[in-house]
Amino acid sequence: MTSLFLPVSGGRVERYALKNAALPTAGSRIASPAFNRVVYAAAHVVVDPLAESDPHLDAVIDWDETLQFRHYLWDLGFGIAEAMDTAQRGMGLDWPGALELIRRTLAEAKSRPGAVLGCGAGTDHLAPGSARTLDDVIAAYETQIDAIEALDGRIILMASRALAELAKGPDDYRRVYDRILRQVRHPVVIHWLGEMFDPELAGYWGARDHMEAMEAALSVIAGNAAKVDGVKISLLSKEKEIVMRRRLPPGVRMYTGDDFNYAELIAGDECGYSDALLGIFDAIAPAASVALSRLTAGDEAGFRELLAPTVPLSRHIFKAPTRFYKTGIVFLAYLNGLQKHFHMIGGQQSARSLQHLAELFRLADEARVLRDPELAAKRISTVMALGGIS
Repeated sequence: MTSLFLPVSGGRVERYALKNAALPTAGSRIASPAFNRVVYAAAHVVVDPLAESDPHLDAVIDWDETLQFRHYLWDLGFGIAEAMDTAQRGMGLDWPGALELIRRTLAEAKSRPGAVLGCGAGTDHLAPGSARTLDDVIAAYETQIDAIEALDGRIILMASRALAELAKGPDDYRRVYDRILRQVRHPVVIHWLGEMFDPELAGYWGARDHMEAMEAALSVIAGNAAKVDGVKISLLSKEKEIVMRRRLPPGVRMYTGDDFNYAELIAGDECGYSDALLGIFDAIAPAASVALSRLTAGDEAGFRELLAPTVPLSRHIFKAPTRFYKTGIVFLAYLNGLQKHFHMIGGQQSARSLQHLAELFRLADEARVLRDPELAAKRISTVMALGGIS
């Protein structure tokens, strides 16, 4: 069995031996699996490391590898949540880049009957501090929604930093969301992104306390239920998600965004279950696909057994500062041969330490999500050698 040297706590280096083979997978462009849950994977983008650019300033995307990765997710049965936080939206990917990403992915989706795709619409083209009134925020949302709907895209309504900065309380959120939801062509997914993912969204819905904020969100949803497909909350709290899920109007889905507790939330309880829109599905797609197939077949125990070892991996990838989770997502794609390099928009490959990446590798091995363990070992050894570990 292959072994290699990896850093551990205390500044030491120890030999680690690979333990597990990869999980078998199913799915192809001909026959992707079907699940009894609606599941979106929020997908990352692949940067072009050979472009003439300033990596910390320019987002130059490798379109071929980025779109190939979307087909990989579709093959495994996932819908794609495009141009979201996982694609470094607001952390290197600007609105023009996001719109081009959406345009290209929508074009690819047309080659696949039944391909599910949701597209992130927000207000991030506004320069910080440039929005002076709520009408400015509304107009910004309208700009992005109109552009996506002109391409026949479905909307995932992202949280707005500009709204969080301007709003004085819950009534301001109701005003903005009521206006936008009255206009959309098709039901949307509302995304409540917690401050652990984006500190500038603290106090969203008009309250620092999440339970108070939930009341405002629920009132918006109840008043516009026909225009809301579902709500995704990313608060990393299964208790809060379950409380909100049980209070949603009939027909409105709860899409879990809880990368800490997704397995039990998707499995559900006697009062219902959550569908899913998760960044971690980008990283553990093969294991999640097999597990969801088990759940669809009525094998809940098998579903839980397969996903249980992925949860420690996910909690590590999404550990505080949570906003840097994208580094772990891209690193695992690199280890798995899904892209040729470990480079990111804005140089974000440097956002996690070598020790963090080493632990990610060990947990990925435990979870059996290394598609080719020998290749993964060679690739992490290359990264470690750049840090003086060999």
